[in-house]
Amino acid sequence: MNRRSSLAMLLAAIILLMSAPQARTQAQSQNFKTGKSLENQYNILRILQSQYVDSVDVEKLVNVGINSMLSTLDPYTVFIPEENEEDIEMMTTGSYGGVGSIIKKLPSGEVMISEPYEDSPSAKAGLFPGDLILAVEGTSTNELTATQSSEKMRGEPGTPLILKVKRGRTGEVSDITLIRERIHVNDVVYYGMLRDTIGYVQIGGFTLDGARDVRKAIEEMKAGGNMRRLILDLRGNGGGLMSEAIDIISLFVPSGTMAVSSRGKSGQPVEYRTDKEPLDTEIPLMVMVNSSSASSSEIVAGALQDLDRALIVGTRTFGKGLVQNIFPSGYNSSVKVTIAKYYTPSGRCVQAIDYSHRNEDGSVGYVPDSLRREFKTVGGRSVYDGGGITPDITIEPKYYSRPAVSLIYSEILNDYAIEYFKTHTLIAPADVFAITDDEYSDFVSFAATRKFDQRTETQIEMEKVIEAAKREALYDRLSNEIKDLTDKVTLTKEEFLQMNKADIKPIVEREICTKYYFQRGAAQNALRDDSQIYKAIDQWK
Repeated sequence: MNRRSSLAMLLAAIILLMSAPQARTQAQSQNFKTGKSLENQYNILRILQSQYVDSVDVEKLVNVGINSMLSTLDPYTVFIPEENEEDIEMMTTGSYGGVGSIIKKLPSGEVMISEPYEDSPSAKAGLFPGDLILAVEGTSTNELTATQSSEKMRGEPGTPLILKVKRGRTGEVSDITLIRERIHVNDVVYYGMLRDTIGYVQIGGFTLDGARDVRKAIEEMKAGGNMRRLILDLRGNGGGLMSEAIDIISLFVPSGTMAVSSRGKSGQPVEYRTDKEPLDTEIPLMVMVNSSSASSSEIVAGALQDLDRALIVGTRTFGKGLVQNIFPSGYNSSVKVTIAKYYTPSGRCVQAIDYSHRNEDGSVGYVPDSLRREFKTVGGRSVYDGGGITPDITIEPKYYSRPAVSLIYSEILNDYAIEYFKTHTLIAPADVFAITDDEYSDFVSFAATRKFDQRTETQIEMEKVIEAAKREALYDRLSNEIKDLTDKVTLTKEEFLQMNKADIKPIVEREICTKYYFQRGAAQNALRDDSQIYKAIDQWK
């Protein structure tokens, strides 16, 4: 051994000896700080319990503290108390034991079935939208909240459930026995052919066995012999299981292809590769995305983009590139913790760089070019990180006015659709169903009696102008002009609904289709007016 090597080994040994006590000291210091904080918390709780003027619910106080602590990290690291343990099954499998219905608590006290799931125990038992649940297992729903009613209806698959039901169409009251099943909503919302040769699959989530459902849908369309191209619609898909996303990617790329990687606390990447035989590696593929496409949707879109396997079309995705795992935290409680960030095959992290600046819908806000890094697809195309997946072709969705959005997020559409269902036994197939002009006028009369914000953006801006004029002492001088303009831009609910009939009528029709043909029918009906997807097809070379 030469002198230089000996000296290097000696220096390394000295550094190791010096750093070991330092590392131990840092760990001890950190442990001391943690212990001190926990002791302070315990002492404060003990003082509050013994000295606070009113009674103190210590468990509730601790839970508030835990939630506040976790809220400083990211929106996806959350505490799951014992009473919400059933939610874990929904998080991990997308299924639960129950009867499969969306219910709504009415002001009169009863619980109404708003929408039974397709092929669920509720649908099999002949329960319809608008039916009232008067009692669950002998307990009047007047005494229960919607959540409590839902909890009583859940249970082990195979067990019976007795409901007292008042029929929405006839008013007949009877006891109905249902057998609970494992409720799993199919990830494939709708599939079918567009323009004769284009297969279309709308994927609503990534739950257990979801990729299997996607495979079956594509196989069925391929068996028809006419499918030449394929669209995967991930718009509005908020994500789910990473494993299902990888299995969907595996349908279109060779087995062994790197689909995604993750990096946690250690910083070492963990690669996830496809391990199933592909279904079709050649068919031209388009993936539709929007600002609500998140998590596993971004894994699929990002991987197929990086591998130059699909054309990504729509608007930039949500920007959630975080991986969560669920850990037991004692006493039947759990904590869902962000443990890693995921990266597309080119090395992009789709997580928004700035956690705090988001759009109103939660998606990624503006990211300066200076904060975005360039990556290359397998074919050498440039793609960028910084938040979300940027489409290869950007096509904006149909614009809906502010009052229309307010209407969509209200209960008015659902309530009108139920009333329509009560008085119409049958309707036309979902792909051709439409309401008449007279029926739309009925809807206008119905909606005008309900509360929703009918103010247009123009009216809101006018209100701002008035406030500014008052602040600047110009209002009196301009009052006549302001009043005249205000009168012109202010619409009644009836005026707004009639002026925007072309936009709102299809929304009403889609909601009605939900009551007769479930989510599948609503999706099929909506495709008729989906200008974004048909613009995408027209640009697909």
